[in-house]
Amino acid sequence: MSVQLGVPQWRGVDGGGLVPPPRPAGLPGGLLDRFGRQATDMRLSLTDKCNLRCTYCMPAEGLEWLSKQAVMTAEEIVRIVSLGVERLGVRELRLTGGEPLVRGDLVDIIGALRQKFPELPISMTTNGVGLDKKAQALKQAGLTRINVSLDSLHEETFAKLTRRPFLDRVLAGVEAAHDAGLGPVKLNAVLMRGINETESPGLLAWALERGYELRFIEQMPLDADHGWTRRDMITAAEIRDLLSSEFVLGPDPRARDGAPAERFQVRHRDPASGEAQGPVLGTVGIIASVTEPFCADCRRTRITAEGKIMSCLFSREEFDLLGLLRAGADDEQLTQRWQDAMWAKPKAHGMDHTGLGAADFVQPDRSMSAIGG
Repeated sequence: MSVQLGVPQWRGVDGGGLVPPPRPAGLPGGLLDRFGRQATDMRLSLTDKCNLRCTYCMPAEGLEWLSKQAVMTAEEIVRIVSLGVERLGVRELRLTGGEPLVRGDLVDIIGALRQKFPELPISMTTNGVGLDKKAQALKQAGLTRINVSLDSLHEETFAKLTRRPFLDRVLAGVEAAHDAGLGPVKLNAVLMRGINETESPGLLAWALERGYELRFIEQMPLDADHGWTRRDMITAAEIRDLLSSEFVLGPDPRARDGAPAERFQVRHRDPASGEAQGPVLGTVGIIASVTEPFCADCRRTRITAEGKIMSCLFSREEFDLLGLLRAGADDEQLTQRWQDAMWAKPKAHGMDHTGLGAADFVQPDRSMSAIGG
């Protein structure tokens, strides 16, 4: 199904926020957009706060945080997730931030969600600081698996990228997550030109030896300083070239099935012949949001920490769900708002994939930490 009705026109404001145009009547249920995509993967941010200051995300001095009153409560989170699962066809939940571990009620939130939805896959993305103290409790509460951001194994490089000397804490968190059974543990690494790109083969070797699934992510234009340029970004093609110095990457037989990462099977490279040698060591993923976008098969819907619906990570339009909920809206009204917002989802994020500029792309005002990855 593909219904293209042009660019939606927002209908003014509701409590200070944009209101999406109503989607046409008589359409199938779920979170359908105008181009036939159904969102079944829900990304929900628990907080905008973070205890790192990664250069590709946040300025050194940090950001102005949301007030406690502005952020969804545990009960509101459970209700919104329930709408997604019970009414709108959500089949997978990822908890994000900011940094989810800074929420004191994190374990309680996961426990409440697990009690209500025993079969729902619930994963979480974290920077890993403090994870060693909470991994077992998160597993017992019902967390399925975990993604940890790890851009370098070298203390100096890690501190340069994150502006914090916390590498030992992150590594302890990764190990604790593995020991707690939050697997497969996935590691996310952003390569920055002139800083950590030469470390990529070593990082992959380290991950493969320990049974972790490493994914390299192209740096996206979601930094708070708005300093991103296509010229400085390490592309997916460059990442593959960097890894080829030690490994041979081959196609992974599993279907991608809407996943953001393209997976590759990894074998050692014979230094003499350059050919693959030995058994498959594991897999590596590459998320090429900029140069090899996967918008046509996007299945994600996003809720920010203050309950705004974002149909795309790069959206400049956000539609208020939490304000409607707090105003006393019933489940039918909330469901309709969510469906209307996703119907307005753009065909693609609009970045120019052939030149160095961005033809019709305007960077969102908010950074990744404020949106929720």
